[in-house]
Amino acid sequence: MLQTLLTSAAAAATGAELSKVETIIQRLIDWGINAGERIIGAIIVFVVGRFIISFLNKLINKLLSKRKIDPSIKTFVRSLSNILLTILLIVAVVSKLGVETTSFAALLASAGVAIGMALSGNLQNFAGGLIVLLLRPYKVGDLIESQGITGTVREIQIFHTILTTADNKVIYIPNGALSSGTVTNYSREATRRIEWIVGVEYGEDFEKVKKTIEDILAADGRILTDPAPTIALHALDASSVNVVTRVWVNAADYWDVYFNINKQIYAVFNREGIGFPFPQLTIHQAKD
Repeated sequence: MLQTLLTSAAAAATGAELSKVETIIQRLIDWGINAGERIIGAIIVFVVGRFIISFLNKLINKLLSKRKIDPSIKTFVRSLSNILLTILLIVAVVSKLGVETTSFAALLASAGVAIGMALSGNLQNFAGGLIVLLLRPYKVGDLIESQGITGTVREIQIFHTILTTADNKVIYIPNGALSSGTVTNYSREATRRIEWIVGVEYGEDFEKVKKTIEDILAADGRILTDPAPTIALHALDASSVNVVTRVWVNAADYWDVYFNINKQIYAVFNREGIGFPFPQLTIHQAKD
């Protein structure tokens, strides 16, 4: 009788344990199915979202291109819209994974202060980008100099301004530094002044030098007559008489005129017998 009771109790215990194991396994299977559905759904939302973002970015670009909007604003709006759409996609994916958006928003809000402090530089750059668009010290296509870098503005993004240098380097300058620092814009005005300082030997006839330079300048049609060119004796240097020449040209002609007149001065001065000086040192030997 006792043996029978023990066998029945053992069977009952084994049955209870098996029932618990089956319950746990069933719960794991259910959780796996639900998690799999959420993960697959999140992947679908991400893929479809990326497609929609790409479509909207192209649509925004098309709309901006049809309107006469400054290229600087176009690049800024494109960059901003892409970031905002990406943030919305992240929120949608997280929501699809089963995280409540209210909890997610509360988490972001609680971390906002810490993130803001960590990204204070980027926030400053974002504000700097807005200042650049409002005050417009430069725009896309302008040749500027700032932070020791000279280049043509290629894009104005929400955090950085992209410059292309003369040797085709791409430079990213933070908007915060550009909005609060010194910016030299070489393209803002339609005309620019070029200056040459040419040294000639002592003893040369200044009027001859002046007339020769005038003839060189008159032969170049890119040099503006209003304001008229200026030619003057600049300084009596240690080894040369320095003559300064100042002319005005259209901004687009600046470098071509600068290099061409350098070449013409060298060639014509040599032909006319006007000597270029070089440093000399005269030593007098005392007689015993």
